[in-house]
Parts: sequence; structure tokens; C-alpha cells
Amino acid sequence: MSTAALITLVRRGGTQVRSRALLSGRLLQDGRWGVTPTCPGSTSEPRCSRFDPDGSGRPATWDNFGFWDNRIDEPILLPPSIKYGKPIPKVSLANVGGASQIGKRKENEDRFDFAQLTDQILYFAVYDGHGGPAAADFCHTHMEQCILDLLPKEQDLETVLTLAFLEIDKAFARHAHLSADATLLTSGTTATVALLRDGIELVVASVGDSRAILCRKGKPMKLTIDHTPERKDEKERIKKCGGFVAWNSLGQPHVNGRLAMTRSLGDLDLKTSGVIAEPETRRIKLHHADDSFLVLTTDGINFMVNSQEICDFVNQCHDPSEAAHAVTEQAIQYGTEDNTTAVVVPFGAWGKYKNSEVTFSFSRSFASSGRWA
Repeated sequence: MSTAALITLVRRGGTQVRSRALLSGRLLQDGRWGVTPTCPGSTSEPRCSRFDPDGSGRPATWDNFGFWDNRIDEPILLPPSIKYGKPIPKVSLANVGGASQIGKRKENEDRFDFAQLTDQILYFAVYDGHGGPAAADFCHTHMEQCILDLLPKEQDLETVLTLAFLEIDKAFARHAHLSADATLLTSGTTATVALLRDGIELVVASVGDSRAILCRKGKPMKLTIDHTPERKDEKERIKKCGGFVAWNSLGQPHVNGRLAMTRSLGDLDLKTSGVIAEPETRRIKLHHADDSFLVLTTDGINFMVNSQEICDFVNQCHDPSEAAHAVTEQAIQYGTEDNTTAVVVPFGAWGKYKNSEVTFSFSRSFASSGRWA
């Protein structure tokens, strides 16, 4: 689609559009309509065009191109759409859903956040604290500003997130050493943070076992890999640094018999044993015609609900807020005793891959869930 045509469509069709238009817009661009449109009652050559499908002379709007019943209206981001040569919907924070449940724990150590950092960049995060909520609270309070301070100095978002994780870890260490509370030395947290630039460039950074999943064409695309002693590369680093891996009564490996993950923010007493704060990062270009949503989850969900089930649960919901609550509550119904937290970010194909025939079995194999899913 040419830049001129794109601008004309946006101006004539209005700024409010349904993201369902993206797929059909791409079909128009590629010329893959099966037949040439004809005007009703016409006895001569077809006079209808792709942008005047009913021959009425009225300019087409984005809604004329829709294929599925999407329930979220999203405005088009004009500058990025021109830059990338295709319509890119704005992701509005008002449509982002977040939920956190305490489960059977005495305290909820999970935290989540989402915010608009700049005109072009959105921020989403989940933190799963352990050894008390201090480290998760520290990240929840300071991570957003730390990233914001780094953005003017660095354009690469993977580098920004890596530097932010390391800086937050150092800042928490300074805070803990100045505090009279000795428990801060054993407080830590996972961190899974996503930045979305121009509605199309998605970058995720993670330490620990909280996860980020992109639902593409109804299937989960895992954007993070758990940092556990089960990973050969992680286990080798722990041993090289002088740490060791021990298994508990449930057969779960722990660093120095204490921590179930090999990377985290905080956990200052395990820094010399190879537990690091450097995240693994991933960059992906969104395809709004195929990508329904991003979901960030803590291990209270991941340990009981596999990735495909998470996608299926969300796809059954009317909006992201309902979806976030449904996922957290479903994990509790499946038997998790941990805190459960989810953030759901809708993209262009929200609602496109809803499957009314999806069923869920409470007798499904536990092996199909958990950190191996």
C-alpha cells in the first residue's frame, strides 16, 4: 500500500478503526481477493473498486475491510504506519488488563505495572518476589524511572533493558546494605519486562521464571526461557562460581539449596554463587493481523497452566481485564498455592482466534503444565 493511499484511507475513514481491518488490508495490498467486485445490477464492465466495494461512491472505511468480530476499537498510529508501510494500531493502556491474586499464601509478593514512557514507548512488567516483597516492591517503584532515564542515551531497547536490570540490582544492593533490616539480603524477585515501540517493535527482558508469551494465530510463542538449575548452561555457571545445586523433597533443584532460579534481582547472599541479574532479551516485530496479545505471567500460573491453555483462556474473554482475572483465578482453581499475576496486552488480532469449542479438563496430565510447558 502506497504512503499516499494509506494517508488518504486514514483521513477519510476516521481515526477510530477496528484492528480486524489489518488482515484484509494486507490482502488488498497483495491483490489476493478471489474475484473482482461488481456493482449490483450492473450490465456493463465492473465499476466498483477495492475502495468503493458497493459502488455507492462513498469512501471506504477500515470497518469495510473487517473479517472477524473484534471487540476493541483502536486508532491507527499514522507516523509508524507510514514508516512501515502498513496500518499499525495504537495500543491503549486503557485496554491493557492486569490482575494479581494472593492464592493460599499469607502475603502477595507479586507486583505488576504498565505505563506510557514516551509518545512511542509503552512499558509492561511483572515481578514475583521471594524472601519477602522488598525486592519486588523496589523494582515496582524504580524500574520505570530507570528505563526512562536510559532512553535518551541509548536507542537499542535490548541494551536499555539490560542496563536497567543491572542498575536496579546495584541500587537494591546499596539500599539493602544501608538498611538495618538483615532480611533484605535474602530478598529477591523475578523480573519480566516488555517495551513496545511504535506499536510494532516488541522487546522483552527477563530474569527468573516469570514468562512472556505472544499469542500468534492462536498459538503461544514463548518469548522467555526460565532461568533454573535444570538448564545446563545455568547450572555450569553456578558451579563455576562456587555454588552448588541441591534437590528438595519434590525433586526440584535449588541453588545452594535455597533458590529455585539462577537469575534474579536481589538475592544478594547468592551473588558470589553465580546468581546474576543480567537478563536474557528478545526482540520481535509484531504482525497485527496475526498477533492477538502479549501475556506476562508469574510462576503461580506457569506451574499449573501450560502456554496453550493460557492462550485459550485469554481468547475466550471479552476484554484483557477479564482475561487477566480469568487466568489468575483459573490457576488457583487448578490447585496452585502461590500468588498468581498476569498482564494482558491486546494487539491487532484481538478476538480473531476465539474458539468456542475449546474445552478444559481438570484431569489433564500435570506433566503437560508447569515450567516444562
